Amino acid sequence: MDVLQELYETVLSRKEAQVEGSYTCYLFEKGTDKILKKCGEECSEVIIAAKNKKNPETVGEISDLLYHLMVLMVNEGIPFNEVEAELARRSEKTGNLKQFHQVDRDS
Repeated sequence: MDVLQELYETVLSRKEAQVEGSYTCYLFEKGTDKILKKCGEECSEVIIAAKNKKNPETVGEISDLLYHLMVLMVNEGIPFNEVEAELARRSEKTGNLKQFHQVDRDS
């Protein structure tokens, strides 16, 4: 089993059977706002670590972000295989660079 799938299954099991002292259970108990706050914090920490070119720290922060995103997915009832299927679908695309509008910074 893929490590991300395993993580998802672990998070799902914590939602189904509360484990005393579990940080994951704490997040579910606090609810969506707390989970979203943690996702935002971890995202910011990824950005800072990457900007500072600290690869080991960046790896740790990306891992924290992926964990908190898994908690969010379970909280929102989003099955892992749906995200996996979407990523697979997107990986088949080529030439899909979005065209961004130019901003006139002088106006």
